[in-house]
Amino acid sequence: MEQKLSPAPPPVTASDAGNRVPSRFRALVRGNEIGLALVAILIGSIAGLLVIGISSAAQALHVFLFKLSPGERLSGAAGFELPALVFVPAGGGLLLGLVLFLLARRRRKRALVDPIEANALHGGRMSLTDSLIVVLQNLISNGFGASVGLEAAYTQIGSGIASRIGIAFEMRRGDMRTLVGCGAAGAIAAAFNAPLTGAFYAFELIIGTYSIATLTPVVAAALAGTLVARLFVGNAYLIDIGHPGPVGATDYPSAIALAILAAGLGILVMQTVTRTEILFRKSRVPLPLRPALGGLVLAGLAMLTPQVLSSGHGAMHMTFDLDLSVHTLVLLLGAKALASAISIGSGFRGGLFFASLFLGSILGKLFAVLALHLFGADALTPATYALVGMSAMAVSIIGGPLTMTFLALEMTGDLPITALVLAAVVAASLTVRKTFGYSFATWRFHLRGESIRSAHDVGWIRNLSVGRMMRRDLRTAPIDTALKVFRREFPLGSTQRVVITDRADAYVGIVLVPDAYSEDIDDLDATVENLVRFKDFMLLPQMNAREASRLFDAAESEALAVVDDPKTRKVLGLLTESHLLRRYSEELEARRREAAGETA
Repeated sequence: MEQKLSPAPPPVTASDAGNRVPSRFRALVRGNEIGLALVAILIGSIAGLLVIGISSAAQALHVFLFKLSPGERLSGAAGFELPALVFVPAGGGLLLGLVLFLLARRRRKRALVDPIEANALHGGRMSLTDSLIVVLQNLISNGFGASVGLEAAYTQIGSGIASRIGIAFEMRRGDMRTLVGCGAAGAIAAAFNAPLTGAFYAFELIIGTYSIATLTPVVAAALAGTLVARLFVGNAYLIDIGHPGPVGATDYPSAIALAILAAGLGILVMQTVTRTEILFRKSRVPLPLRPALGGLVLAGLAMLTPQVLSSGHGAMHMTFDLDLSVHTLVLLLGAKALASAISIGSGFRGGLFFASLFLGSILGKLFAVLALHLFGADALTPATYALVGMSAMAVSIIGGPLTMTFLALEMTGDLPITALVLAAVVAASLTVRKTFGYSFATWRFHLRGESIRSAHDVGWIRNLSVGRMMRRDLRTAPIDTALKVFRREFPLGSTQRVVITDRADAYVGIVLVPDAYSEDIDDLDATVENLVRFKDFMLLPQMNAREASRLFDAAESEALAVVDDPKTRKVLGLLTESHLLRRYSEELEARRREAAGETA
């Protein structure tokens, strides 16, 4: 019956009270959809500025450390001025290891909570300090050339700022979760110059659902983030794939076949990351030194092709712009997949968002070669297959079918191609869900012992624990109590049930008071031992409502005792099934009202 407990949400410190906004502004935002939308615009704008700042800092590190020309992308470099520069990731690994060592010295045992986990378990509460730590780690990793994207830093800091603003406004649980989604929406929208992509990233991956109540603030934040990015950097973040070409009804089967291949490769990449982590763990190399070791392996891969370094923006543009040979594409596909797995598996901080797009575009280009042999002039263009491949691969690893569909729409402005991509991402999503069951984020939660499958709010179920719902004013009696004594102490109508304990005050079972007054009882000097029920059924304080409900069904009892531990069985209280179901129904209704946008 033991249950792994998730990290506690970041606590509200004493300083939070001083950082709250004046009450009249809190009332405006808490009770007015327009006020919430204005806060969302502020959050989206801040997220857009932060995306620009983090991206510029990473690019500045690339230019400085790898001696690039201004504006040149690391993964698009043909080579390096000095061959020894391929070892820069190892230096970054040493620096990141120092950060990990300092964090360990602080005895930081609580895991860093990302936006998905915050919304799933903690009602949107995130630590801004933790978010800054993630940004620092991600910036070191990407800036020194590790094969990870910056999207983790973007969404973490955007959502962290949003959560902090929500705490200042004392937002309700549902609104807090929405604001965290707004932070992520503004960040992704700014990062890809794509407001619809950012909005549906928030709906599908951060909030976990779409509703009318969340539509206005999330879209407002995404638009704000995009407009801020366009204002300062123009279309620098836009992925240009050129002219994909026409699409016909007969092109759908080949696109779906490509999507299924992408799903298989996506699953393989996720499992490779896990196996790499296990390999580094078994190597007994100290945790702070693992990123440096991973950096040395990356150096070897970079000697084969520099396109494995960083997130892959420059390499993706090269993939679309140049007519690469099959040998080059195969080398890029294998090397980039391995580099991403080694980077994350060795301890570099970052995500696989852009890496999945890059890998999918390479797979699509390879599939285009096969399609040309099979269909000749009737085959889709390589750019179209690359677009389908990148969308399907991203869905397989990251999730969010509509997110990737809208990314394709905003990249091309072509509805027929968008419909083709939609069919492909649905096929890829279904394949992964039925064969593997996780995205990359939820797969890592699963490995940690968490049962999170999405950002749907399940934290309230965990908070609705037996320990919080139980009654402590229970009636008890020793196991050796005689029936005549029991009747004298517990007359009919005084209570419905009595918890029976042994001489060490450990739980034995429950006696229903009416059973002690049965006409079939002849010997009143006998003890109550023969009347004891539910000897093997006990609740634990940390059990949530669902677990307790299953135990009630198994015991077929209207009430069960709560004990501290299955071994010591010290009785702490009593919980009735009727109270459990009532509280569960109340919380379900509260979640329904939040989803519908009802505040009263």
